[in-house]
Amino acid sequence: MLALFWPAVAIATALALAYGRASLRTATATCGGLLLLYTLFADGSFAVKFLDWLLFGAAAAALNIDSFRIERLSARAMKLFAKLLPAMSPTERTALDAGTVWWDGELFSGRPRWHRLLGIRNPELSPAEQEFLDGPVEKFCRMLDEWEITHELADLPAKAWSFLKDNKFFGMIIPESYGGLGFSAVAHSAVLARIGSSPAGMTASSIVAVPNSLGPAELLLKYGTAAQKDYFLPRLAVGQEIPCFALTSPYAGSDAGAIPDKAVICRGEWEGEQVIGMRLTWDKRYITLAPVATVLGLAVRMYDPEHLLGMQDDIGITCCLIPTSIPGVQIGRRHLALNAPFMNGPTRGKDVFVPLDMIIGGPAMAGQGWRMLMECLAVGRAISLPSGSSGTINGLTRLTGAYARVRKQFGMPIGQFEGVQEALARIAGRCYATNAMRVMTAGAVDLGEKPSVPSAIAKHLCTSLMQQSCIDAMDVTGGKGVMLGPKNWAGRAYQGAPISITVEGANILTRSMIIFGQGAIRCHPYALREMTAVADDDLMAFDQALFKHIGHSLAAASGSLLLGISGSRIANAPNSGPARRQFQRVARYSANLALLADLCMASLGGALKFRESLSARLGDVLSQLYMVSAALKHFEESGRPAEDLPLLDWVCATAFHKIEIAMDGVLRNLPARPLAWLARGLIFPLGRRAAPPSDATVGRLAALVQEPGSTRDRLTAICCTKFSTQSPMGLLENALAKVLETEGLERRLNKAARDGQLLTLHPGVRIDEAEQLAILSHDEARLLRETWQAVEKVIAVDDFSSAELAHISSRPKRATARRAPRRKAAGGNTAELA
Repeated sequence: MLALFWPAVAIATALALAYGRASLRTATATCGGLLLLYTLFADGSFAVKFLDWLLFGAAAAALNIDSFRIERLSARAMKLFAKLLPAMSPTERTALDAGTVWWDGELFSGRPRWHRLLGIRNPELSPAEQEFLDGPVEKFCRMLDEWEITHELADLPAKAWSFLKDNKFFGMIIPESYGGLGFSAVAHSAVLARIGSSPAGMTASSIVAVPNSLGPAELLLKYGTAAQKDYFLPRLAVGQEIPCFALTSPYAGSDAGAIPDKAVICRGEWEGEQVIGMRLTWDKRYITLAPVATVLGLAVRMYDPEHLLGMQDDIGITCCLIPTSIPGVQIGRRHLALNAPFMNGPTRGKDVFVPLDMIIGGPAMAGQGWRMLMECLAVGRAISLPSGSSGTINGLTRLTGAYARVRKQFGMPIGQFEGVQEALARIAGRCYATNAMRVMTAGAVDLGEKPSVPSAIAKHLCTSLMQQSCIDAMDVTGGKGVMLGPKNWAGRAYQGAPISITVEGANILTRSMIIFGQGAIRCHPYALREMTAVADDDLMAFDQALFKHIGHSLAAASGSLLLGISGSRIANAPNSGPARRQFQRVARYSANLALLADLCMASLGGALKFRESLSARLGDVLSQLYMVSAALKHFEESGRPAEDLPLLDWVCATAFHKIEIAMDGVLRNLPARPLAWLARGLIFPLGRRAAPPSDATVGRLAALVQEPGSTRDRLTAICCTKFSTQSPMGLLENALAKVLETEGLERRLNKAARDGQLLTLHPGVRIDEAEQLAILSHDEARLLRETWQAVEKVIAVDDFSSAELAHISSRPKRATARRAPRRKAAGGNTAELA
């Protein structure tokens, strides 16, 4: 045993130094001191101890003498890096330079500093913002009838369009000095979430989101000339101008850097004068608000063959602002996105000549379009789709939970069946998680961040979780959700869920290419510094970054091992509250991510960007850590309510289980097998331990969304609830209250049936029979009849005659002539879709 003492001490010292992130000089001095103790007190020959000192001295000198280390070690490493690193295109460089590194950087560090996240509370709504949310937003939601919008108008009603303009919904991000509302990002997010929770929320939130997201208003605010701002912003704020932004080309798709649409600098005539301008040709599709736009934001590639602006032939991507009234601009036709008839369609133009002052920011911003788009997308993607998707989940949580309590099968509410409870728990847990992500990510924007990686995570997770919640809601509602009609509140959300998955960067590419692809370089503490040093041939900078990177990797490796063995219990937590263990486990998985990222980058080099499955799994780890961080922050800022702890436990257990699955997938598929075996021992020293949520937790969440109360209200606080009693929400809330009120009477009725006193199976007739037999009093029977009538309205589905179905199918052709003029004045030409 004594022979193992000194090796054990050496290993423990090395782990402690690495875990503590000791500096090179501190580590050298500590190792030297340990070697001295070994020399003085350990048994062994003089020759062995002398050899140990020679090896230690050589290593210490090589690492601590700067000139030797830089010239002999770092210079060679730099040459190797230059061979391994992939070539970086200008568009990739711009994407990496856009935005800022925020909490995502902490998660990549291997040791997140929780005080940085918890020390800054999410911004709260101002009185004016709260008044707008509770006033105009609620009123707008009550105007929406999903069946009317999707099957009769193929558009919002005229009064809704007017209401949006009159109340400056399109000017939320425009400052008050330009006539807008000047809302914070959190308020902007709250408005979209509440609209998303309403009937036809997917259609309506899209229409409201686009003018306040990536588009002319945001680009003008950041890059526009004073004249452009003074003219357009006040008009955009009040809906006098309807904007859209045309980026996607049929040929480039998600590869926006490859758009073939062009602007050629030339001379031409404009308003009777010869000027230097640009001749534009474009073919765009999937452009929201394009059919009704009055001003078209347009991304094109600019060329200057005559060198009228400079010596470059290919100037680069440029953003322009084109009035749609100019001859040659084609708009008006519409796409129909899975029966969510928001204004979306193609736009085209051929040889459209305009002056150079229609470049956003003027001629000085020619060629800067890609940078502009990347910087704005980091903000817009953080709000629009995460907010609308979160709102949809809020609505589904409230509606599906109530339905599961009201609807009965086999003599009991379907929400008591464990299979249904699993679906209800998933919906409730996702609601909690997306609420937290929505607020935290929008809050980062209000703090001045441009969170490009967190915005990609929020968009991917919120839209994916929304789609999964729609599937679960359809499974719970069964036939009720399948039969389309005015009474169906689940079908359209289910049908339209892929829309959010597809737009603003398809989720498949976001997951497999963007989240880790950008995160590994942007968020890693040293990778980008090393790449920049190699590109700049700066050996000194490379040396500093390289050895800090080595220390970071050693810290991640030791942290992974020690936290794995201890079950994360030695990790720091920001407090000793009920979520302490969850904070500690995030620290462990953060260290695991740091280690895995370094191993993948070291073993694959530039080839890692082409190993999309590995990148996707690493991105999953980062995404789940971000979601849990948001949930923990939300729990802490809510005052740690004990009633919400099952929600937090569900989110964390689900995320940690997925993280271990993703890391296992990386280790199974990493080509460098010895490295994978080593990493597995460090990351899972006791094997995979994370388990999905327990049945008890699932049951608590399912009960939570089926019972009115403060927890259910707090969970769905953003949900639009002020509807008429005849709306789906109103009918369900009324039926839920009555079912709970008469629960005791119904138990008595069911007992009488089991005892053979009642022979009728029909619920309504059974009440009459029970009253006749004096099992129920007159007043009790009346209360049960009212409950049954309320439930009957909830479970009812629509049916149509063949003639009515034919009318619905052919309505676009027959109703157009009568309705088109009114709708065109409100929103646009719906002739072919109405």
